[in-house]
Amino acid sequence: MAGEVRRKAFMNWSSGKDSAMALHRMQEEGILKVETLFTTLNSSTDRVSMHGLHRDLLTAQAKAIDLPIEILELPALPNMEDYNALMKARVELFKNSGYDDCAFGDIFLEDLKNYREQQLNSVSIKAHFPLWKSGTKELMQHFFEKGFRAVVVAANAKWFSQDFVGSELTPSLIDNLPEGVDPCGENGEFHTFCFDGPIFHEAVDFKVGEKLYKSYPNPENSGDEIGFWFCDLVLA
Repeated sequence: MAGEVRRKAFMNWSSGKDSAMALHRMQEEGILKVETLFTTLNSSTDRVSMHGLHRDLLTAQAKAIDLPIEILELPALPNMEDYNALMKARVELFKNSGYDDCAFGDIFLEDLKNYREQQLNSVSIKAHFPLWKSGTKELMQHFFEKGFRAVVVAANAKWFSQDFVGSELTPSLIDNLPEGVDPCGENGEFHTFCFDGPIFHEAVDFKVGEKLYKSYPNPENSGDEIGFWFCDLVLA
């Protein structure tokens, strides 16, 4: 409605396709106005956790979207108590700056949604999930129809080899994912960097760099490990 004041929000920004689609949906709906992107970085690597994206690509992406980005640096492997304390302190700063709303790109992970809502409720900020319960196959169709573009930057070695990382998402790639892999990678099967689309004023120009393998402790099975392939991206 003309003249209506929209509530300002900050976006929990992963740098990937789901965050990009959630931001676009909010821009189309016009209820909330996202004024800031918010991301955590691993302080020891200066990269987005799990995505492995370097800070310079993240800031270039925010510049291309034309939104400021707030970055919280986290220890390499923080325990939940430290993580929650650091996040709460930063979110309280948002609250004190007039932000009453925060948005996420989550689609169907109930435990994660409940956790986010509980943490934000403690500082009187409302959590929003624009993509919640959307069909992931339909979301990817919408992603391509709207002209979004993204490249795979991390992938679970259970499902993928090093050849998969560094690939641009295409309808054919999504149609030929291994059986059991969600089209959006919502269960953590793969992560992406979104570099172009309707939320961008210009595409982020980059080159595919080194690929490497890393393993991490499996939180669901003590003594076991989870392996991931990562692809470094370098600004062109």
